Amino acid sequence: MVQKRFAVLLCAEDSEYVKKKYGGYFGVFSKMLGEEGEKWDVYRVANGEFPTEDEIGGYNGFVITGSCSDAHADDHWICRLIELLKKLDSMKKKVLGICFGHQILGRALGGRTGRAGSGWDIGFRTIHLSSPSTIFSTLKLPGRLSIIECHRDEIVELPPKAEVMGWSEKTGIEMFRYGDHMMGIQGHPEYTTDILLHLIDRLLLKNLIIESFAKEVRAKVQEREADREAWRRLCVAFLKGTTGL
Repeated sequence: MVQKRFAVLLCAEDSEYVKKKYGGYFGVFSKMLGEEGEKWDVYRVANGEFPTEDEIGGYNGFVITGSCSDAHADDHWICRLIELLKKLDSMKKKVLGICFGHQILGRALGGRTGRAGSGWDIGFRTIHLSSPSTIFSTLKLPGRLSIIECHRDEIVELPPKAEVMGWSEKTGIEMFRYGDHMMGIQGHPEYTTDILLHLIDRLLLKNLIIESFAKEVRAKVQEREADREAWRRLCVAFLKGTTGL
């Protein structure tokens, strides 16, 4: 049997806490999506580490992570990532984009990203699954799923030929698909409540949010849970082609 290979395109620096407790964000993703007999690699693209053209062909799929950077920025590594995603599209490689990954995938395919008019979305959000996509019915998913969010940017304009798969009261494009090989999710199916609480503390320390907002979000976080298993099943089914989109 040919071994399936997947790569995580890491777009953020791991905090010491996440490295120590989860083995970094690569550890978080490989634990959620990885299965026995597979090989998972990581490329720290935010540090300029990209797969070569020869390496790309050996992978069955790619996952683009979240980031502190803006998907609408023109940093050198972001521009390189956009070119890589265009290449993966031409090769019809499976690509799953999460948060920043969702946004940069939308940008690479011809959409537009920017600051969300409604500001930060941090905490739990109910996603309405709106696509007639067969993947939802095949997996017998409910019409609404709870997910952890942590973002202030969003896809403002969908790429041509892309289709919205999910929306929320806060964000119009929570999920999208492009063909059968590319899918973006604005929220974080990989996050635990513990990771979210850690991120809130980091955002507060960096003065990206204010204390009163952080306190409010922390209180609400204790009241709900995300549908992590349903999101895991959805991501695995898409990435590994166990069911069509």
